[in-house]
Amino acid sequence: MSRMMSRRTLLRGAGVSIALPFLDAMTPAFGRTLPVPPKRMLYVYVPTGILPQYWTPTSEGKDFEYQRVMKPLEKYRNDVLVLTGLSANAVAAPMQDGSGDHARAVSSYLTGVRPRKTLGADLHVGTSADQIAARTLGAKTRLSSLELTCESTRTVGECDSYSCAYQTLSYKSESEPLIPEMNPRVAFERMFGDVDVSGSPRDRRNEMLYRKSILDLTMQNVRSVQAEVGASDKLKLDEYFTCIRDLETRLAKAEQQPKIELPVGITAPPGVPSDFAEHAQLMFGVIKLAFQTDTTRVATFMLAREGGLRPYPEIGVPEAHHSISHHGNDPVLVEKLAKIETYHMEQFAKFVGDLKNTSEAGGTMLDQCLLAYGASIADPNVHDHDHCPTLLAGNTGSSIQMGQHVHFKQGTPISNLHLTMLDAIGVPTDRLGNAEGKLDFLTGL
Repeated sequence: MSRMMSRRTLLRGAGVSIALPFLDAMTPAFGRTLPVPPKRMLYVYVPTGILPQYWTPTSEGKDFEYQRVMKPLEKYRNDVLVLTGLSANAVAAPMQDGSGDHARAVSSYLTGVRPRKTLGADLHVGTSADQIAARTLGAKTRLSSLELTCESTRTVGECDSYSCAYQTLSYKSESEPLIPEMNPRVAFERMFGDVDVSGSPRDRRNEMLYRKSILDLTMQNVRSVQAEVGASDKLKLDEYFTCIRDLETRLAKAEQQPKIELPVGITAPPGVPSDFAEHAQLMFGVIKLAFQTDTTRVATFMLAREGGLRPYPEIGVPEAHHSISHHGNDPVLVEKLAKIETYHMEQFAKFVGDLKNTSEAGGTMLDQCLLAYGASIADPNVHDHDHCPTLLAGNTGSSIQMGQHVHFKQGTPISNLHLTMLDAIGVPTDRLGNAEGKLDFLTGL
């Protein structure tokens, strides 16, 4: 190449633009090192608790045994850190507020603040950890953050004796919730296209038919860029464009499927697959592309709604998740819950593997991502907020020691973890909700 390629190079077509992944060609001539990808943060929230007997390791350190629900991640042992002893009890337990454990669990998870109990517009919780990160990192990307879900989230009315506006992880301020997107097509277009995502589903479908493929619209520029780069970058671009084409193909297939069967009162927008695994993998695909193109460096993903009604007939669980979560120690219901929880983990493990298998700047994408997976509830039968199921994957080159199980003193606020993660991605923060300080991953203190 005769000139260095800008990190902000975009491939443009009729109303669309595609950012490029990190390439060797983005290094100055006679450059001393490969370009360093940015650090990224993702929170994956698991709804309605996780059974502790199928999650909690029986020993600490590096040689702990993976329990049933975490088993899909075992092949990535060296990239995973399991944390026990973290608590959300101070902000999510009933205390003077009575019912509403699910609403408190999700709204306090990243804020560390007990939400004000209200059914009106006078919301009050706190700024979430992801949005603290987005304030700093978002200035360098097109989207400051990305919020996704696989189950519809209402914004008005009553949900678990609280305002439905509390049914989200992300809060831009103490009274400004960010509602996650359920439709993978809309999330994809938000990143790459200029479709008005506020339009009706019918209008969006018509525009999609007119627009065809994002790659097709930018193909002339694609060929031009491929002609300018070296062999190594050609391979990276081939892999990247294959990922985009694959995601477009899967989105198109999902939009042709019959409507998903949901409980009365819940509707699914076009583009939402009937199969949860397919839906989750589309969303993980959107997150990967968002990170790969530096469209955003901060994302949250709710696998389903806290206390939600989603059934999982594809794995033999036709009942609503929340309905069977109060299992009363019935072994049949416990087994169904274990199936759901393992099914969720399988989707996350596939994403971890995908990042680990994607090369980037002399390493892998996983090397520059810090992924948190967990919830504010352990055993849902008793709404246990004192043993939050939590793990990290990836690293971002920080001092966090992966490949082990660390147990912290009981009652350690889970907000301490969020402070630690913010520090690890280069957004050091002194205060977050009820956090008492950063975690020490070597001693568990």
